[in-house]
Amino acid sequence: MTALISVIIPVYCESHCINLTIDRIKSSASASGMVSLVEIIVVDGDPEKSTLKVINDPDIIKKASPAGRGVQMNTGAHTATAGVLLFLHADTILPANAFRTILDVCRDKDMVAGAFDLVIDGAHPGFRIIEKTATLRSRITRIPFGDQAIFMKADCFRKLGGYKPIALMEDIDIMLRLRQKGYRLRFISDPVITSARRWKKEGMIYTTFRNWMLQLLFYIGVSPEKLKNYYRFL
Repeated sequence: MTALISVIIPVYCESHCINLTIDRIKSSASASGMVSLVEIIVVDGDPEKSTLKVINDPDIIKKASPAGRGVQMNTGAHTATAGVLLFLHADTILPANAFRTILDVCRDKDMVAGAFDLVIDGAHPGFRIIEKTATLRSRITRIPFGDQAIFMKADCFRKLGGYKPIALMEDIDIMLRLRQKGYRLRFISDPVITSARRWKKEGMIYTTFRNWMLQLLFYIGVSPEKLKNYYRFL
C-alpha cells in the first residue's frame, strides 16, 4: 500500500536508541491501524554509518548523508513517497494516536503543517516550567522547534524549498518562512515526550539559558555559522 506519512529521522551516533525508536514508531502506527501506511526513513550523518549498521528492521529505508540536521532531513524528504512528512528526533516519543491525529489535521485544506506540545522525560519540577514555557512560546510565535515533531504536507515543504543547509536553527528558519507565506499550522495538545539527556548532561539552567540566547541572536540576524561558534562558548 502507498504510504500516507513518511517519518524522517536524522541521526548521528544514535545506535544506542534507534531500534527502540523504530519499535515505538511502529507501535504508535499500529495503535492507529496504520502500520502499512507509514514509512520510516533513517538518515545517518555519520560517515561510518554507525546508526544504520545496527538497524534490525528490514522495512526501514536507510540513507546516508553529509552531517547536518537540515541536510539530512532534506535527504529523507527527497526519498519520501508519502504526502505528509513527519520530522522526528531519535530521542522523541510520539503519542499513541499521533498518526491518526496528523492525518486529521492534514485533511483540513487550510492546514499545511503542525507540531505537538512537549513533555520532557525527567522528574525535576524545573522541567515542568520548561515545558509550559515552550508551549506558550510556540503558540504565541507560531514557531515550533524540531523536538516538537514537526510535520508538513510534502507539497508545501517543496514549495518552501525544504530546510536550509545551515549549521543551527534550521527548524526555526523553515517555520519563519512558513509563517511569512501565510500558511497555517496546528498545535496538538497530546504531547510528544523528549529525552532530558541534554539538560541533565549540561545542566538545566545553563542549557535553557544558552538555547534562549541562541534563539534571540538568530532572530536579530546573527548567522547560523556564527551561532555555531557561539554554541561552544555560551
